Amino acid sequence: MSIEIGQQAPDFTLKNQHGEDVSLAALRGRTVVLVFYPFAFTGVCTGELCELRDNVADLTADGAEILAISCDPRFALRVFADTEGYEFSLLSDFWPHGEVARAYGVFHEKVGAAVRGTFVIDGEGVVRWKVENAIPDARSLDDYRAALAAI
Repeated sequence: MSIEIGQQAPDFTLKNQHGEDVSLAALRGRTVVLVFYPFAFTGVCTGELCELRDNVADLTADGAEILAISCDPRFALRVFADTEGYEFSLLSDFWPHGEVARAYGVFHEKVGAAVRGTFVIDGEGVVRWKVENAIPDARSLDDYRAALAAI
């Protein structure tokens, strides 16, 4: 079951591409854009994250933090981030496999990866906006902008 708008976002601590622990609780007081994506190095995922990379200044202008999560191992995420120039955190939900994606209701059991789920979480840890797309369907950057402007 997916987390709904108005619910408290499940806390988590995951390692980023640099091996650093990143937790949702540590970001209280800031808006967080939580972006689940299926696989590093794939066409749609790379395109979406590059679009975030190219517009990061707009999306984080009011202090928002972008966290991108996949079930890939963090070592693969390091190469992915270095190759594509991602400066935001890529978090590894590798083990226990998909635990955070499951907590948010966006884990695809048959594929073993997250679907394209995005959650905008306010400074109090409450989900204020969300979108869930199937694995092949990219999300709209304009939707992110509108969601962040509404907070």
